[in-house]
Amino acid sequence: GQIAICLLFFFFFFCPTDSTSARARNDDPLQPETSDEVVSAGGTVTLTCRVRESDNSSLQWSNTAQQTLYFGEKRALRDNRIQLHRSTPTELSITIADVQLSDEGEYTCSIFTMPVRTARATVTVLGVPGKPQISGFETAVQEGNKVTLTCTSTGSKPPAKLHWYRGEEKLEGERCRCPECVCGSGDVWIVRSYNSVCAKNEWDCLRLCNHALCVLMCLSLTDSPNVQIQPESDLPREGEKFSLRCLGTGNPDPITYIWEKKDGELPSLAKSDGAVLHFPMLNKSDNGVYICHADNGIGNNQGEYTLQVQDPTAMTTSSGVDHAVIGGVVAVIVFILLCLLIVLGRYLIRHKGTYLTHEAKGSDDAPDADTAIINAEGGHSGAEDKKEYFI
Repeated sequence: GQIAICLLFFFFFFCPTDSTSARARNDDPLQPETSDEVVSAGGTVTLTCRVRESDNSSLQWSNTAQQTLYFGEKRALRDNRIQLHRSTPTELSITIADVQLSDEGEYTCSIFTMPVRTARATVTVLGVPGKPQISGFETAVQEGNKVTLTCTSTGSKPPAKLHWYRGEEKLEGERCRCPECVCGSGDVWIVRSYNSVCAKNEWDCLRLCNHALCVLMCLSLTDSPNVQIQPESDLPREGEKFSLRCLGTGNPDPITYIWEKKDGELPSLAKSDGAVLHFPMLNKSDNGVYICHADNGIGNNQGEYTLQVQDPTAMTTSSGVDHAVIGGVVAVIVFILLCLLIVLGRYLIRHKGTYLTHEAKGSDDAPDADTAIINAEGGHSGAEDKKEYFI
């Protein structure tokens, strides 16, 4: 029993525990020190191994398969992606360019002392999501219809979480049938079907995110064109040039225009030039309803215009009648003015004759010419003399 107690006492005081051994290793100036690294696929990672003191022993980096990469400054593995970054008695740093998913794992730094000391660094490679491929439609979506979209993205590590967005608004809960819209296996992730009523001039966007990269894809929603026909002139005349222009607006704008005449064919002289229908010389036979069909690849619509060609001779006759009426009115006014002038002239002449007749009354009873002249000149004094003479 005493021997057992002594062995236990000796073991407790003289045998180091695991924690004591770990502290000893950490306090060892020749113990290599490394750090874990995270890098995106296709990027470059730097692995650094350091010791606090040097005993002229060489440092060495080995890959996940325990193949030596560098021994001091000497390259051991022929891989041009791996280059020496720095080599000193206390440090050995290397870089790995164009990192692949297969480069992920534990790398070992060793120093060949007695005993050999090692340290490990874990390299984590993040897979960048591949460009998302959206399926479920072949062309743009017409306004008012429903669309089911499915997105597939490969190469993501860790697996990407996919969400639906409209503009900057994230669609969740009732707006999006599945909160995260993720399903699939391995590194292939597919967005669940999402039915959406398309609205004009809105965008349904897909965003893929992980720690390495975010990719944004947008789907434009469209509508059928609106069509109006604008005539070159409001008064189309026979024998003159004329044209009709088809005005179409939509998302996107119309790309094709088709002209036709209702209940018949286009006139032989009429020429269609895209959105414009030209008439080099109008004729009464051109009268009718013209229809323009506009198509933007999403849908089509049409507009109508009724053409009525005016007869230029009828317009001239009408103009002549108007001038005749105006001339007749002017003639009547002139005639009335002339009549008024004649009546006024006769009145003035008669008034003047009466005045002269009254003036000459005194000469009728004159005994001689001198007295008549005196009486005609209105000599009132003579009359008074005559009256006094008789008295």
